[in-house]
Amino acid sequence: MSAVEVSNPDKLLWPEAGFTKADLAAYYGSVADAMLPHVAGRPVTLRRFPDGVDGWGWYQTNCRSAPEWLETAVVRGRGGAVFRMCLLETPAALAWAANMAAIELHPLLACDPELDRPTAVVFDLDPGPPADVLDCCELALILRERLAELGLESFAKTTGSVGLHVYVPLNTTATYTETRRFARALAESLADPRVVTIQRRSARIGKVLVDWMQNDPMRSTVAPYSPRAVPWPTVSTPVTWPEVADALARGRAELLTFTTETVVERLARHGDLFRPVLELEQRLPA
Repeated sequence: MSAVEVSNPDKLLWPEAGFTKADLAAYYGSVADAMLPHVAGRPVTLRRFPDGVDGWGWYQTNCRSAPEWLETAVVRGRGGAVFRMCLLETPAALAWAANMAAIELHPLLACDPELDRPTAVVFDLDPGPPADVLDCCELALILRERLAELGLESFAKTTGSVGLHVYVPLNTTATYTETRRFARALAESLADPRVVTIQRRSARIGKVLVDWMQNDPMRSTVAPYSPRAVPWPTVSTPVTWPEVADALARGRAELLTFTTETVVERLARHGDLFRPVLELEQRLPA
């Protein structure tokens, strides 16, 4: 495998921040040791913005224009659809993704070839304005407590945008049928007037969508340490539960906003706070 050359390295991907394609490749290189375990083996959807976040972007499911050395996985979708999705297994693969202006990486919840075996349950907490990430914090803490009552440990990360993700690692033999049923039942049991569990936009104003539908064979979730396509290069970042509680107590949403620069610093200080999601084995209650 030869080194990946970044074409148009000075191309601005985040114009407001002066952040270039070369900067994205350097960032992926800096976080590769922490990020790769969370994406390796998992078919990945690339969210590409060749002209930067101010331009047109799209979700690329099929792994087109990939070099011969890049691994792929065959994923069978609904209605007989077949996708050949990228597998990002190495730092060079991340560099290739950066060169493709893949600003966001969205892996499936399962690993190839056991694509019917999700390794975690995920709850996507998405606020509808004027609700914000602090409302997500309060509900995430409630969700964590409910999960603990069921004997399940959970972990949080920011979405890198306006919400939070709560992951329940499994790493056992659960199927999507089981994880989807569990996630829906738990989300719908949250007796809180701020919670909504349906996608309809009009129902989400001022509430937090607890999205259980992410637990699906063809749904992907933004990877830990992936940047986001927003005006500034913020990152989906693992956080501790004390950090979530502290941001809520202080009413400071900015405490849960992390950029490519601060994420590299966090990794140097704390290591990968999301590593247990890959290693902890848990079983869903009957």
